[in-house]
Amino acid sequence: MVFMGNMDWEQLELNPRIIAAVKKANVKSAREILSLSGPDLQRLTHLSKSDVQHLHTAVAVSYRRHSPVTALQVHRGECPSLEPGHKLSLACPVLDALLRGGVPLSGITELAGESSAGKTQFGLQLCLSVQYPLAYGGLNSGAVYICTEDSFPIKRLLQLITQQARLRPELPQALIRSIRFSDNIYIEHVADLGALQACVSQRVPILLSRGLVRLVVVDSVAALFRSEFQADEGIERARHMLAFAATLHRLSHNYSTPVLCINQVTDVMDGPDPAHCNFGLVDNKVLPALGMAWANQVMVRLMLLRLPGCVGTGEQGGTSAPRRLEVVFAPHLPRASCLCGVWEEGVRGLPNRPRSVTNSNTMRLETTGELGRNECT
Repeated sequence: MVFMGNMDWEQLELNPRIIAAVKKANVKSAREILSLSGPDLQRLTHLSKSDVQHLHTAVAVSYRRHSPVTALQVHRGECPSLEPGHKLSLACPVLDALLRGGVPLSGITELAGESSAGKTQFGLQLCLSVQYPLAYGGLNSGAVYICTEDSFPIKRLLQLITQQARLRPELPQALIRSIRFSDNIYIEHVADLGALQACVSQRVPILLSRGLVRLVVVDSVAALFRSEFQADEGIERARHMLAFAATLHRLSHNYSTPVLCINQVTDVMDGPDPAHCNFGLVDNKVLPALGMAWANQVMVRLMLLRLPGCVGTGEQGGTSAPRRLEVVFAPHLPRASCLCGVWEEGVRGLPNRPRSVTNSNTMRLETTGELGRNECT
């Protein structure tokens, strides 16, 4: 049945007398039925008030995508997609503590930051984390990674796979060895907006419906929208952006799948503006790209800032440039941040307490590591 086209009335659970009246009135589509009021349908079909109510109800039910869910069903755990408890772990207790468990299973989570901040590292780490069982913070499924800029960093992914035992020493080693991580990551390269929309509306739903993936990563969301539209084409860009975001939201909701969109940043030329504090790092001269049109589609916005200096974990013996991961806005999280670094085994949060964001762009590195004067990678 098609909402805008002709409808097969025989498929509805209606009295044949009602169906005959509808056909006699030359009503051909569900849109016509649902757009007309009860009295208008009565005059058009010469049916009784109760018959028209039955007709409205039958047509509406046939196009309802999801059955109603009662509070008792949620309480009994019969609708896991509506339960807020489980999240996708970031494979680090410090980072999970900042996000109160990890990445939500519904809605778009955005991670924005400047080049070399480490955004892709988070995306790769989530692609591995999603493959673990539910008991260990995963979703027991694979991931689809959509590249719009550079080629997929396959060498770094293989390095992370070999270092999983170091990143997650608390997990059974037999479990880590049993997972074939590289077999469960599906990589898509798209070069234009048409290919991107086709990917998320045609190929990704097939993977989700078959249970092959439970995570969608887009790296990056801004690249194509920035390159394909001129400065005076803001309305057209916003239209394509909203269509893309609507598709991602639908996939996330229908399949209880977290969606991570990695975003670029844009410079703020006129200095910090208090009006921007809800949409970017406080007192920082960059904001996530794509403006308010995209910000309104995001449920969780995270920003990653690379800090000067060098920090070591002590336990692993390596060093990394410190990063600050900040929660900019989220419906379930306070405005807070924590320090982290990128090491050979992956992204780790530094063991300092997540702190509330202040109006200062500087942060003392109160960690168990050591801060050096030289820059790290």
